[in-house]
Parts: sequence; C-alpha cells; structure tokens
Amino acid sequence: MDFALSEEQKMIQQTVRQFVTRELIPLENEVLRNEGKFPSGLEPEHYGALQQKAKDMGFWGINTPEEYGGANLGAVMSGLIAMEIGRTLVPFSFGGGADNILYLANEQQKAEYLVPTIEGKRHSCFALTEPEAGSDPSAIHATAVKDGGDWVINGQKVFITGGNEADFAMVFAVTDRNKPPQNGGVTCFLVDRSMGWTSRPVPTMGGWSPAELFFENVRVPADHVLGEVGYGFSLGMQWIGQGRWLIASRSVGTAERLLQMAVDYANQRVTFGKPIADRQAIQWMIADSQVEIQATRWLSLHAAWKTDQGLDNRHEASIAKLHGAGMVNRVVDRVMQIHGGMGYT
Repeated sequence: MDFALSEEQKMIQQTVRQFVTRELIPLENEVLRNEGKFPSGLEPEHYGALQQKAKDMGFWGINTPEEYGGANLGAVMSGLIAMEIGRTLVPFSFGGGADNILYLANEQQKAEYLVPTIEGKRHSCFALTEPEAGSDPSAIHATAVKDGGDWVINGQKVFITGGNEADFAMVFAVTDRNKPPQNGGVTCFLVDRSMGWTSRPVPTMGGWSPAELFFENVRVPADHVLGEVGYGFSLGMQWIGQGRWLIASRSVGTAERLLQMAVDYANQRVTFGKPIADRQAIQWMIADSQVEIQATRWLSLHAAWKTDQGLDNRHEASIAKLHGAGMVNRVVDRVMQIHGGMGYT
C-alpha cells in the first residue's frame, strides 16, 4: 500500500497552488464586494480570462476524456486539485468539463449537449431537489406524462446550483407512479430553457444564489430522455456520488488555509508577555484541527482511489462528505476563537 504521490502529481499540485496564490487569492476582496452581482463574484469576462489563463497552462478538462480534448487526470488527481482550489474563497473551476452523466447520452445528445458544454458554449444544471425532496430524492413529485411524441413535465425544483445561468437542465421526474423511483419510476430529461421552464434566485446569506425552477406543461421531445425511460434515479445517484468526495476535498484546502492563518496569528499575538501559541488551550485547538484535516484528506482520497479503480465508492464518498463538512465548520470556529475579536472582522 503506497500513499506517496507520484512526481507528476506533486508537480500538478504545486502548479495549481501557485495559480491559486497568484491569480485567485488576490481577487478575494473584489469577490466579496461583488456578492450577489455575479455567480462567481467576478465579471464574466474576467472569469473567462482566468479560465483561459489556466487553459494555457494545461488545466482544461480535468476529468474530460482525451477524445473530447481533456486531460482526463483521474479522480485522485481531481481530488488533489480540489484541495488546492479550496484554499481560496473565489468560486473558481477549470473549464472544459461537463456533468459526468452527460457522457452516457446518445450520439445525437452528445452533439447537442455534451460537446457544447465542454466547449463552454452551453451551461447545464442538475435539477433533482424539490421543496419536499432534498435528503430523500426518491420522494420527488415532479411528473412527466407521455403525450404523443412528447413528454409533458410539471413540477418545481429548488436549491439548484447554476439554475439561474443554465440554458438546459437535467430534470428528474416521475414517469410511472406504480414503480419504485429506484427501479422504473423516475426518468431523466434534457430540457432546454427555451422549451418553457423558468427560474428565479433563492436569496441566501452569502453571495451565492441557487435557483428555483418551475415547469408548467413543459413539452419535451421523446428523444430528450437521458438514458432509459424509468431509470433516471441511478443517473442522479451517479451525479451526486461524484460531488460527495469532491466536497470533502475542497474542505481540506479551506481548512488548511484557515489553520495556517491561526498558527501565524497565534505566534504574533502576545498576551501577558507571551505569544498565545504558547498557551495549551490554543495548542489543543490547533492540534485537533490538524488531526481532523488529515483524516478528511485520506477519507476523500480513498473514495477517489476507489473511483479510479472502477470500484463502488458510495459508502466511502458519503463518509468523506459527512466528516469533511463537519470538520471545516469546526476548524472555522476554532480559528475564529484563536483570533479573538479580530476573527469577527
């Protein structure tokens, strides 16, 4: 069992860290000032220029197969890159990618949706969550009824990432109430915004605004079914599964940067004649944070490794997400405490 990174992995990791340090972190104040104005906190032209700069460095299509012009670096490398991107609050992602389930489309659908998405000409969103179906996606109420050569979709989706900007959605709807959602009851459709669905932002405490999507008698041609009729639920789980361990990976980068800020401040902040870094209570918080970060790192990389091996990683990915999401919040709390009143500024 070898836990060491290869020289290539180390080189890519270091290059991404340099990109984050030089190109993204200096933009953080601007992103905060622009909260609510742009999806990324940056003007679209600026964001596109950053993606082009990254592309010129070879970072394009991280998970995209070579046949579509991507680098296809694999899940472990994607996890390592996500850790580096997580070090900044700028919501940046490298271009040239597409939703993993779009690769399961037929050739016509790939030409219409997959390839333009990879090229950045189209923008997708994943529409599964509903007001009464979040943690339990099998409880979705949106319906699709066959009418001649079309399916007619009615329903509502909520908290949809990218839903305000997307020009097409991967929509999950019940097509057979007599069958379980996991086996024959739910279908995934590729639905253009031009077919009639609408969206509106969901206000949040931060600058990021997910969307509500509304479908009222939206007619979708039968050839816009992704995969097979009745077997969309498994596609949704594939999409969600990839996101779980990547969330954990990003939390590692976020927590690492925060912890370094705490260490730096603890060494410079002096009380009663000594740096607070010499106080055992501070040392405990730093040590506990480092332990949790390291645990999340290996949980997420293990889930990624199983993906690269073609193994079922649902269990490991869920563990990584659960631990990582809690970990980063605990680290934030400790870092704020170490900074005292300055942590609230």
